[in-house]
Amino acid sequence: MLTGRTPILILKEGTERERGREAQDNNIRAAMAIADAVRSTLGPKGMDKMLVDSMGDVVITNDGVTILKEIEIEHPAAKMIVEVAKAQDEECGDGTTTAVVLAGELLKYARDLIEQDIHPTVIAEGYRLASRKACEILEKMALEVKPDDESLLKKIAETSMTGKVAETNKEMLADIAYKAVRAVAEEVNGKIKVDLDNVKVEKKQGGSVEDTELINGIILDKERVHPDMPMIVKDAKILLLNAALEVRKTEVDAQIRITDPEQLQKFLDQEEKMIKDMVDKIKNSGANVLICQKGIDDLAQHYLAKAGIFAVRRVKKSDMEKLAKATGASILSDLDEIKPEDLGEAGKVEERKIGEDKMVFITDCKEAKAVSILVRGGTEHVVDEIERGLKDALSVIAVAIEDGKMITGGGSAATEIALGLRDYAATVGGREQLAIEKFADAVEVVPRALATNAGIDPIDILIKLRKAHSEGKKYHGVDVFKGDIADMRENNVLEPLRVGVQAIKSATEAAIMILRIDDIIAAKEVEKKKGKEETPGGEEEF
Repeated sequence: MLTGRTPILILKEGTERERGREAQDNNIRAAMAIADAVRSTLGPKGMDKMLVDSMGDVVITNDGVTILKEIEIEHPAAKMIVEVAKAQDEECGDGTTTAVVLAGELLKYARDLIEQDIHPTVIAEGYRLASRKACEILEKMALEVKPDDESLLKKIAETSMTGKVAETNKEMLADIAYKAVRAVAEEVNGKIKVDLDNVKVEKKQGGSVEDTELINGIILDKERVHPDMPMIVKDAKILLLNAALEVRKTEVDAQIRITDPEQLQKFLDQEEKMIKDMVDKIKNSGANVLICQKGIDDLAQHYLAKAGIFAVRRVKKSDMEKLAKATGASILSDLDEIKPEDLGEAGKVEERKIGEDKMVFITDCKEAKAVSILVRGGTEHVVDEIERGLKDALSVIAVAIEDGKMITGGGSAATEIALGLRDYAATVGGREQLAIEKFADAVEVVPRALATNAGIDPIDILIKLRKAHSEGKKYHGVDVFKGDIADMRENNVLEPLRVGVQAIKSATEAAIMILRIDDIIAAKEVEKKKGKEETPGGEEEF
């Protein structure tokens, strides 16, 4: 008879396991650490982060999603918080820092409730109810914005760039962003849709930010294939070709045996004739600009130059599609099928030298449905950060035009939500009421962080905000420049409704998912072989 039981081993040796409170606490601390990493970047007075990767490349930014993408994160719960930022960025293009900080704060307050022996599923249910109610409150306080309301949409773009490097030139950049979005906006089934893939952003170091310009057409980071081709072509007729301008090789392995030198000459002459025929077809079509997705043979380059045709080769497929939208051309795969209506039109095609590089500008396109922005700046890091700011501006204008709704920023929406949730919590009752009240406390992290980052006492600001909102001043938020509260409509601190709604939804979903985990089973990591890293003597090889 057995007196003791043999332990049953289910998991592989070396597997780590954490359960219950320990697992929950570990996950919550990891998520809070991620939120703390970006909290100081929030708002107009937010600071930047310098990120240096293993190769020594430097990124300087205060864009939440860029920071979280650049840092290498190991902890699985922390990776889930990074996913919140990515989802926010894809959906709205702005509000990534807010979403991450809110997720961290929701988990922080959930930990307090867990310590009071409130079950995580009860907290999750309370958070779900609160999230739904918060989105309703936002919908109610939303203001209308029309697609042609240029000044309001520019204000929304300027708000998204405030606190970034782009802030110094925000009026100019907001104007560029507005014009670009209006150019590519299309009406589909009575609704306006904006595909930002049709706005091509090219960046080139050199000059200053003021040299950033909107091109009513497409910029290609290429140069013409032959120096004898014209530098500028006016009233361009553009042929977009998705085939190589070369002699076709056979698909199967084949040998050509030549027994006589004359045959060789005939063979070469025939190749030359085939290429000349191709160029003649292009010339006869009336095209004076050729944009080719594939290669152009050296001999073809020579004939094209003689015919005075401007040609560019190996252009990306995505750029070809944008060119088709900008110029009205069709992308052809066969030269025998060229019809006059297949050619695109542009006022001017020219090769310009920008900094050290040559670029091709296809400009003055009538009714271009694809446009380009050339971003300039003194240093590489400035150009990168201006591009990030500009992309935020493009995204918020696009979202505002599509939805036609905006809310005020500066923590005004967050304070209004907190006020509404505290009233709502009393009507829910039960233990969920506690979770809803904690959700209200968590949402107030936005005005708290804005005040802290600006060096203002957050408690004083919160007291003032709560008083103002309880008196019905629902658009009052933190004025970080005066160190007090003010009406955010008058201060033109505006953002699309979707940014706030998405931040609440994604932060809540991530927080609930992390809360529901009570067991972490981590497989043993495979040890790296040390043979190559160290020499027999134990010293590193150089």
